[in-house]
Order: sequence, then C-alpha cells, then structure tokens
Amino acid sequence: MPTPSLQTITMTEPVSPLPPGRSPAARAWRRFKSNKLGFYSLLLFVVLVVLSLFAELISNDKPLVVRYEGQTYFPLAKDYPETSFGGDFHTATDFLDPFIQQQLRKDGNWAIFPLNRYGPNTINYFAKSPTPSAPSADNWLGTDDRGRDLLAQLIYGFRVSVLFGLALTAVGTLIGILTGAIQGFFGGKVDLVFQRFTEIWSAMPILYLLIIFSAVLAPSAGLLLVLLSLFGWMALSDYVRVEFLRNRQMDYVKSARALGVPSWKIMWRHILPNSMTPVVTFLPFQMSAAILTLTSLDFLGLGVPPGTPSLGELLNQGKNSIDAWWISLSTFAVLVTTLLLLTFMGDALRDALDPRKQLNSPRAGAAPAALSAQPAPSASADAKETRHA
Repeated sequence: MPTPSLQTITMTEPVSPLPPGRSPAARAWRRFKSNKLGFYSLLLFVVLVVLSLFAELISNDKPLVVRYEGQTYFPLAKDYPETSFGGDFHTATDFLDPFIQQQLRKDGNWAIFPLNRYGPNTINYFAKSPTPSAPSADNWLGTDDRGRDLLAQLIYGFRVSVLFGLALTAVGTLIGILTGAIQGFFGGKVDLVFQRFTEIWSAMPILYLLIIFSAVLAPSAGLLLVLLSLFGWMALSDYVRVEFLRNRQMDYVKSARALGVPSWKIMWRHILPNSMTPVVTFLPFQMSAAILTLTSLDFLGLGVPPGTPSLGELLNQGKNSIDAWWISLSTFAVLVTTLLLLTFMGDALRDALDPRKQLNSPRAGAAPAALSAQPAPSASADAKETRHA
C-alpha cells in the first residue's frame, strides 16, 4: 500500500519592486517646497533680483531704440550729441528735453522708452512742482530732495543692496568655513589659539574703524566690503567648528586616517559635505544682516560713495524731510519686504534640512500599502489548494 504523500501548491502574486529612494538633496528640496511661504518667497526674491539686474531696461532716461530721419540709434550703448537729433549743442542728448521729444514725435521718427523714463541720477528739471515732489503721473513714487525719481532710486538701490549682500555673504562664508574647519579638525592648541584670537578680534570697535578709514581713504564699495568681511566670518566659523569637532570622531574619518588619506582631503571630501547643513541654513540670515548693515552705514553716511543709489540714503532723506512721507514709506516698504523674504526663506531652509522632520511621500508609501491590502489566504483556500496523493 503506497504511503500517502502531501504536496502543497502555493499560489503567489508577483510583487512590484519598490520605487527607487530619493537622494538627501531631493528629499530636502521636497520638504522646502512643502513650505509654501518659504518657496514662494524664494520665487519672488529671485524675480526681483533678476529684474533689478536689468534695471537699465526698466528705468532709464535714455530710449532703448531711436529712429530719426532714417537712421537707427541705440542710446543705451552709446552717447549721441544733441546735434544728431536737430539740436544746437554737441553735448550729450537730454531726452527729457521738450525740444528733443518734439523732434522724435515728427513724422517718420519714433523712440522706444523704458517703462520708467528716469535713471537713478536723473534730475527732472521740467518738474511741475518743487522738490521733493509728491507722486504724480510723471514720477509715480515722487522725487527725493534733489529732484531724482524715487522709483528709479529704489530699483537701483535694491540692486546695490542685494549684490553687496551676496558678495559679503560669499566672502564671509568662505573665511568662516576655512577657519572653522581648521579649528574643528585639528583641535587642541590650534583650536585654543583660534578661539582666543576670535575673542580679541570680535572686541574690535568696527564702527570706529569705519569712521577712521572713511576719513583717511576715499569711500568705495570695495573698501566697505573688505572691512566688513574682516568681521563677518566669526558667527559662521563657530557653527562649522562645532560640526567638524563632532564629525572628526566618526568611524569614516578614522578609517580614512588609517588608510593614510591626507588631512586636507579628509576635510574637503569627507567632513565638509557632512557639515554643510548649518552653513546653508545660515546663508539667508547672513545675507539679510549684510543688507541691513549696509543700509545702516549709508544712513550714517559711512557706506557707499555719494551719488550711488542707496536705501540708507533715502531713509536719511525721509528723516530730514518728514513732510515728504512718500520717501520714507516707499523705502521702508522695500527694505522690510526684502528682509521678510530672506527670513521666510531661511526658516523654510532650516526646516528642510532638519533630519528630524520627515515628510510622508505618497509614492514611497504606495507599495507597502498595496502589499498590506492583499488579503491573507484563509484555511479553506489552503485546503482546496492541497491535494493528497
């Protein structure tokens, strides 16, 4: 009599592979985009910066293209004498002159002007009211105490502030990363000497130094950038130092040292990429501090050279001309908007780079949910799939 044997047939369904995991940068960008306030602040800030870079095409006292008596002129690229447009003088053409405008309105002649017909240093000699004049159809935001268009001043002043803030942030970041990395990686006496030097250097009266250098040397944006860069690296250096002190005890650093990897290579290729989180988070706040510092120095008369569009100078004019409310109000609105955008971006960037905050991904969770939704085989189904020989 044959021995009964048991043969079990198992029915399985094919399981789709899990989607590939996202990189840390992609996950951080997705968390940043989930913060709507920070994401739209970034978009708006980028749009404003790009527009300010093309300020000459938006606000200028020179036309973009001029067609006069069959010839084409490009005043933005080259200065033309007044005699080229029927004038009597060989000086540069003033396109706000009513005579020149009348010449360009003749048959066959035309000109394409920017959206705002005033440059940052253009004085409207043909204004209908004394300076500072209130907002009007000619000057949308009014004029300052010298008769210059306020809208043009704000556009060019915003560009100067942003570019100066970017330059100061870049230089301060490079110096801060370098000094913090040296302190944190080597530690010991090197760290001790750097810490004492930082304490002494931070006690230097920077405002008095700026006053002294402004009295001795001619004021310039380059000199101001150098002086502020000498003191703008210490805060970031402390963050980088702490990260290097922590990461140098990790196993991958000890393994690299055991393999004989040079110290500079360990710092550059192994520790620095894992220490960039506080650096990137600190950048928007450092840039807002740089813009606020430049505005404060311009307000005191220690900033950029005279004649350069500046938000601080406009605030000073608003203080001296209280009746001209449009000067202080519009300048304050531009400054506050810029700082708020940078602050919102910094908060969103800090949350995006925080490893403790995770965002549930529907794509990543789809596969486990599908697997758990499959019903487990019951006992009766197993019995039907089992045959006794």
